[in-house]
Amino acid sequence: MLLDVEQFNCLLAIMASTAVCVFVALYFIEAGYGKMISPKWGPAIPNKIAWILMESPVFIVMLIFWLSSPRQWEITPLILFLLFQFHYFQRSFIFPFLLKGKSKMPIAIMLMGVLFNTINGYMQGEWIFYLSPADMYTTAWLTTPQFIIGTIIFFVGMGINWNSDHVIRNLRKPGDTNHYLPKKGMYKYVTSANYFGEIVEWTGFAILTWSLPGLLFVIWTMANLVPRSNSIYKRYKNEFEEEFNQRSLKRVFPYIY
Repeated sequence: MLLDVEQFNCLLAIMASTAVCVFVALYFIEAGYGKMISPKWGPAIPNKIAWILMESPVFIVMLIFWLSSPRQWEITPLILFLLFQFHYFQRSFIFPFLLKGKSKMPIAIMLMGVLFNTINGYMQGEWIFYLSPADMYTTAWLTTPQFIIGTIIFFVGMGINWNSDHVIRNLRKPGDTNHYLPKKGMYKYVTSANYFGEIVEWTGFAILTWSLPGLLFVIWTMANLVPRSNSIYKRYKNEFEEEFNQRSLKRVFPYIY
């Protein structure tokens, strides 16, 4: 079901307000997955399965919008679609199989992710393929400063995110069960380099689409990841106190926070 402009803007306002609440709440309640997994979040399932189920809905929703849109073969909406799907294909169908170990994710956390990803796919898809002005995403858009700068930032962020995930996955050699403080790549500056990369990536997407839904996605990304980066920072600081104090690390934004 498609929303009209007024209903769509109402959805954006609700999502923006919710993002603020989530941002504040996550400074007091740790999302119990990954390093902060906790039985208080209820039953859990293997990480690989959880990531596929959590991330794939946004890929599917966006695909449905593309397939059903009269703009599907217009070059600029198609490129925006492919950039978005490139990220989520990797995150849904490649990233989960790169995960090591036997970690689990609470079903409750996974379902929250499914809900957000479904709504986000709806917001981005309806904007790009239906509600954006007909004269906005023409071929001329591909030569605008917004598209060029945003696309560069998007791929820089993606590169940082992928490289940081690679560093984390390879902290230990096979058979090693010790814990280590990551030091390579952007981990020289922050303890959550992968989150920094994702924030940069979606900032690029917001710029290259020059849209409120794109901006809202950045806000939500930060609302979720910035408080979590604080939890990871404190966890590392407690676990590696001596080594930690020798380095001027920030949480997620180099030299800032």
